Amino acid sequence: MRWVSLWDVIRLPASDLPRDVHVLSAVAFLVAVGFGVMVPVLPVFARSFGVSQFAVGAVISAFALMRFLTSPLCGPINRLIGERVALGIGIGIVALSTAGAGLAQSYPQLLVLRGVGGIGSAMFSVSAMVLLLASVTAAQRGRASALYSGGFLLGGMAGPAIGGGLAAISIRAPFFFYAFTLVLAGGVGLAMLSKHTVRPDEHSDQPEMSLREAWQQSRFRAACWANFASGWQAQGARSTLVPLLVVEVLNREAAWTGISFAIAAVVQAIALQPVGRLTDTWGRKPVLVVGLIACGVSSAFIPFSPNIGWLTVALCVFGAGSAALSTSPTAIVGDVTRGSGGTPVAVFQMHSDLGSIIGPLAAGALADHYPLPVAFGVGAVLMILVSAWTASVRTKLPDDEGAVQ
Repeated sequence: MRWVSLWDVIRLPASDLPRDVHVLSAVAFLVAVGFGVMVPVLPVFARSFGVSQFAVGAVISAFALMRFLTSPLCGPINRLIGERVALGIGIGIVALSTAGAGLAQSYPQLLVLRGVGGIGSAMFSVSAMVLLLASVTAAQRGRASALYSGGFLLGGMAGPAIGGGLAAISIRAPFFFYAFTLVLAGGVGLAMLSKHTVRPDEHSDQPEMSLREAWQQSRFRAACWANFASGWQAQGARSTLVPLLVVEVLNREAAWTGISFAIAAVVQAIALQPVGRLTDTWGRKPVLVVGLIACGVSSAFIPFSPNIGWLTVALCVFGAGSAALSTSPTAIVGDVTRGSGGTPVAVFQMHSDLGSIIGPLAAGALADHYPLPVAFGVGAVLMILVSAWTASVRTKLPDDEGAVQ
């Protein structure tokens, strides 16, 4: 760890990043804005087939489940056809399946097509992450991760607003808009990404790291478990139960949930670049530990919020912590693999998917049988435990990695 000035933290840090990082961030924005357009209408569209709430949830879970099951195959696919081509094909699969879902005439068709979309999403996300980590040096990984995450975040913020207008035209229109943004994203990636990945690290000639080698390093395991805890709490208690808290406990209109989430998302977006710079200067581990503690403590206080104002404050703290959890773990994985990517990157992302699958189910089950603070508290305790274990992990890297610790 080394001390940095306030100017080092707040100054714009992205100008010296390679072109591929900016291209990938643009691709992320286009993917996220389309996904954000479709998310608000997907449950309503599924419900229009006269199915149960559980069946509606299954449509959403099918996408995440297929992402999880496909991720282990992405490493071999990348080696066979290359990350850039895999990214384009993955986005193409999501585009075609999304357009097909918009034309679905029955619930089974919608369910299957959403599952197929998860396959393409896994191919895209793993190849994009490999390309991102391979294109930067160790001293740039935090900032690169922040810029890439910012593309997703900003797209996700803009998407729902556009989706509301499209849904007024037709419940199926958002699906075709998403397919269109995916075609744009795939075109940008294939046309503008480097045809041959340039690995700037001096260890770029080493073979791709195996999962066994990566898993033997405690810092890699720490990054994976942080990703799992983040997926659990963000998609579980926060996304699943906060809407219920607003309506049933605070007695406010459901629209206030969207307002609070939007304010928290703005805070997270503002925090991303400073946190990315801190990840590259202050160190990976302290940023990760602080992010886990911020998310854990704030989420534990969420169910005790006396009004919408305090709830928004707690969500903003969670958002700032999430900025750390979207940069530091990714940088750690890049350090471990030295940008060689492959299966370790896929396994790292699988932990987030697994948390996103289990978290909502666990939070909902706990909320059915216990008071809301219990459901929030379980995820909070998980994050605190991961932060405590991470704090004990030795993450000092060789001298050539600079101040990354």
